[in-house]
Amino acid sequence: MTEHRTGQWPITNPVDLDTTEADEQGAQHLALVAEQARFHVTLGAIRADLELQPSEVCRRAAVRRWHNAITNIADELGQQLRNTG
Repeated sequence: MTEHRTGQWPITNPVDLDTTEADEQGAQHLALVAEQARFHVTLGAIRADLELQPSEVCRRAAVRRWHNAITNIADELGQQLRNTG
């Protein structure tokens, strides 16, 4: 058993945080966090809009508008993929 001085960490195999693997893992983690943040911000904006509607009829109309807008965006992006792919 090795002796350690007072205040010295008993680390025998330190991790090199400057390696490429650590950078890649960090980038992947940041991308995941960014994706989750985008989703929650967008969902929060939709929820806030729905909460502002004065009646159930208005709320259902707003839901249809959001649904149609999202569907139109998806169709537009799909068309762009077909044209460039």
